[in-house]
Amino acid sequence: MSVKLQPVRTIPTLPPRPRDAHKGDFGRVLIVGGSVGMVGAPALAANAALRSGAGLVKIACPRPAQQTIAGLAPCATSMPLPATADGKLSAQAQASLRRVVSEHDVVAFGPGAGQGRGLRSLLDPLIALDGKPIVIDADGLNNLAAIKNWWTKRKADVVLTPHPGEMARLVRAAGMADDLRDRPATAAEYARLTDAVCVLKGAGTLVTDGRRCFRNKTGNPGMAVAGTGDVLTGIIAALIGQGLTPFDAAVKGVHVHGLAGDIASRRIGEVSLIATDLIDELPAAFKV
Repeated sequence: MSVKLQPVRTIPTLPPRPRDAHKGDFGRVLIVGGSVGMVGAPALAANAALRSGAGLVKIACPRPAQQTIAGLAPCATSMPLPATADGKLSAQAQASLRRVVSEHDVVAFGPGAGQGRGLRSLLDPLIALDGKPIVIDADGLNNLAAIKNWWTKRKADVVLTPHPGEMARLVRAAGMADDLRDRPATAAEYARLTDAVCVLKGAGTLVTDGRRCFRNKTGNPGMAVAGTGDVLTGIIAALIGQGLTPFDAAVKGVHVHGLAGDIASRRIGEVSLIATDLIDELPAAFKV
C-alpha cells in the first residue's frame, strides 16, 4: 500500500545553553563497538559526538583494542570489555554492558564492531530497553538483520543509518523486496514495519519515520570515503542526548554532517577529504 509521506524541509534547532550548565546537562553518550583492526571507527564516532555538543562520551570496546581506541579519542573515556579470540566484543560482556548502558542517555552501537553471535547477543537486549534511544550503524545493522523479527521486541527508540547495501540486507531479512529504485518508499515501508527512524544514506540522504520524509541537500562526493558514516552516528547520538527527538536529531544530523563536508571540500577539495576533516569542520557547520 502506497502511503503519502509528509515532506520535511525545516532543520531543527538546539535550545540555548543555560549559563549555569554542567556537562551532565548535554547528554551521556555510550559508543559500543570497535575490534582489533577496526579501532578508528568508534573513536571517530566519539570525537564527532563531542564536537556535536555531547557533555560526556564513553566508548565500550574489546579489551585488546581499548588502549589504542582511547588514544584516538582523548576527550572520551573508555571501558574494556571481554573479547573473542579474534578481538571482537564477546557475549561475556553482557553484564558489564548492561550496567554501563544504565548510566548513559543514548547508545550508538556498531562502529567497527564486526559481526558474530556474541555481538547479536549484546544488541538483542539493547533494542528491548524502554526509554534508552539507540543509534545503530555499520556492522550493528548487519547484526540486527540477523536477529529474526527484531522489531517485535523493540521498546527502545531506534535510529538506523544504513547505506544502500545495508538497507538491502535489512529489507531482505524482513521479507521485503530489496529494490531500492524507489528509495523513499522502501525506507518508509521499513520504518513503518519496525517503528524506527531510517536514515538511508547516499546522495540526497533520506530520513523517514514512515510518515514524514526529509531529503538532505548538503554534502558532496568527497564524503564517499571510509569513516564518514561513523561521524554521522556520533552526531546523531549527541543530538539525541541534548534532547532532540530521534527524528529531529537524524534530520539535523545529516544536514550538519553534509554541511561540514561542504565546508571541508571548499577548504581542501573533494579528492583529499577524509572523515576527520568533517569533525574538524563541525564547529563551523553548527554555527551556520
